[in-house]
Amino acid sequence: MYMNKIVLAGGSGYLGSVLARYFSAQAKEVVILSRRSQPDAGNIRTVVWDAKHLADIWARELDGADLLINLTGKNVNCRYTPENKKEILDSRLDSTRVLGEAVRRAAVPPRVWIQSASATIYRHAEDRPMDEATGEMGEGFSVDVCRAWEKIFWEQDTPATRKVLLRVGIVLGMSDGAFPRLLNLVRAGLGGKQGNGHQYITWIHEDDVAAIMHWLYDHETLQGTFNVTSPTPVVNADFMRTLREVCKVPFGLPSPVWLLKLGAVFIGTETELILKSRRVVPARLLAAGYQFKYSALPLALRSIVAKS
Repeated sequence: MYMNKIVLAGGSGYLGSVLARYFSAQAKEVVILSRRSQPDAGNIRTVVWDAKHLADIWARELDGADLLINLTGKNVNCRYTPENKKEILDSRLDSTRVLGEAVRRAAVPPRVWIQSASATIYRHAEDRPMDEATGEMGEGFSVDVCRAWEKIFWEQDTPATRKVLLRVGIVLGMSDGAFPRLLNLVRAGLGGKQGNGHQYITWIHEDDVAAIMHWLYDHETLQGTFNVTSPTPVVNADFMRTLREVCKVPFGLPSPVWLLKLGAVFIGTETELILKSRRVVPARLLAAGYQFKYSALPLALRSIVAKS
């Protein structure tokens, strides 16, 4: 279904650029709400906001929008210092709260609000898949953030706007995110298993993320929480082996836990991002009839590596 206007809140990052590019062909106008000003690019334009306070300059962009997508939040690829923890949490809660206020004040509120959240809300799982109905919540800082993030989204009273929350897995694409870093490791001969290699990677191709959001918009009876992941999560050892095969790299040195912990300190990240087992499946999407373009990992990796 062709749209008039789509608003991407926090749309200046990697996933935002993917969605802006996709929806620019599906809508008359794409508006990005960003802390940084950017020049217009075709039918994509940027409006500056602080993601904390309601202001007419950006709030009026929601009036009459077909679709609002919220991607706002500090990147979790950092050390979990007290300052970073506060910013990770506040950036998600503040933006969701103020968007809810703007939707309520709009004369013609957006038809659909899609909220991007995280599949890391589920527990470390090697034993069985986690779906929307039977998945078990985990513990720790990241899960606490996810719980608070989802709670404040559902607390926003927007009766004229259909609401959809997406628990998104690791998005694979060439321009940014986790994939280019993994690809560099493989090409440097360091692309072996990480830790014991038994932890599951819940992945999804960037093209499917965009297509799923469009599909959910078109299907007017669908609302609530959806896992946005491929149907085939794989263990880390198999993921890295498949990537080596796609890249035609015959070997890859493994990274034991002690080395990952040491490296995380040097590059300013947390080992949780690598070692937590996320075995998440998109049961609701499959039951509703969404057909994945990339459900098999080898095909997905080949399509991405071909762009490098």
